Amino acid sequence: MIERKQYLDKLIRKKENGQVKIITGIRRCGKSYLLFNIYYDYLKSIGIDDKHIITLALDENQNAKYRNPLHLDAYIQSKLQDDKMHYIFLDEIQKVKAIKNPYLEDDDEKISFVDVLLGLMKKANVDLYITGSNSKMLSIDILTEFKGRGDEIRVNPLSYKEFYDAYKGDKHLAWQEYFTYGGMPFLMSLETHEDKSNYLINLFEQVYLSDILERHHLQNDKRVLEDLLNIISSSVGSLTNPTKLANTFLSLKHMNIKNTTISNYLDYFIHAFMISSAQRYDIKRKKYIKTTLKYYFSDVGLRNALLNFRQQEETHIMENIIYNELLLRGFSVDVGIVEYNFKSSDGTSQRTQLEVDFVANNGNKRYYIQSAFAIPTEEKRKQETRAFSLINDSFKKIVVVKENIIPWYDEKGIFYVGVEQFLLEDFLLN
Repeated sequence: MIERKQYLDKLIRKKENGQVKIITGIRRCGKSYLLFNIYYDYLKSIGIDDKHIITLALDENQNAKYRNPLHLDAYIQSKLQDDKMHYIFLDEIQKVKAIKNPYLEDDDEKISFVDVLLGLMKKANVDLYITGSNSKMLSIDILTEFKGRGDEIRVNPLSYKEFYDAYKGDKHLAWQEYFTYGGMPFLMSLETHEDKSNYLINLFEQVYLSDILERHHLQNDKRVLEDLLNIISSSVGSLTNPTKLANTFLSLKHMNIKNTTISNYLDYFIHAFMISSAQRYDIKRKKYIKTTLKYYFSDVGLRNALLNFRQQEETHIMENIIYNELLLRGFSVDVGIVEYNFKSSDGTSQRTQLEVDFVANNGNKRYYIQSAFAIPTEEKRKQETRAFSLINDSFKKIVVVKENIIPWYDEKGIFYVGVEQFLLEDFLLN
């Protein structure tokens, strides 16, 4: 069993807090296992008996009846046997559809899963836990309906540390395995490249893409969605926007697609937790630049499988993994820019922008991080740290390289560390 300790600890801290615990994340990342196995076992270990743990997987066909909110409510109410605390686990809650209120004539009022949960939350002997694979169910409208009583716990594919600790092979090969196949938990039980690649490809085609096509009624646009994901996969970590992507479709695919359509499709991928975006942030002027941004995959194995493992640029994959790790540690992550003025060879003044791969913020903590892969020469080191020299604050500046090195500081206080050390040892940030 993979422990998923950080998520278990969050659930334990939030136990019986009067809020509905909303466990979100990309499908197959381990949400259901966390709730129905790991947390279930914890409750049993502290003396909770089976009849006070009510579980229902709404994505299973035998439970299709309970995708009707009225049937769902009746079922749960029937399971509340006494005044003791009941722990209710509802898996894939977004499967529950809103229906017209059958008790009102000529009225458009709808009943949804939110109404069911709000009713249950009024009971003193109910502690609610739900999972969902679509962030739209956490839209501002639904959170408002929960009246501030919705508490999200975001679950991710296995971090490198979780993967490393559970990896049964030669630990020296763990990084190669992880940056190739990613951190979907089921992969830990597979051995061959064929099995792992087939699993990831099928996951994309039969789960993620199928969900999006069905949810948004886009069966005729399947090829466009596939092509869009392939384009993003090929340029992971590159600056882009819907207009640029629409131009790419026109030049490479000879397809005229509106940038608003591209924007909608990107939102669908984000809502399904397949990708996330990082905005550009002007460090000196302290403002966001919204003309372009970067997209990263929530799992690099999925990204690699989309490209049939053809483009294995470890530089970009490493950058994606570091980005995911920072999100996992609770940081909001931006792409930093610093304007740089210089004299050209003809003596004229020129202005350019230097990039900081990541500006990571969490409360009063901030870190500037460059994913450098390799710095074989002094000139390369200066190139990678030039942007740092233009930042006039005292926040920690870090260069992450591929090679395992003894962490060290240079004369300007810049910290250098190997990527595996960075991912395995949280304290290195401090």
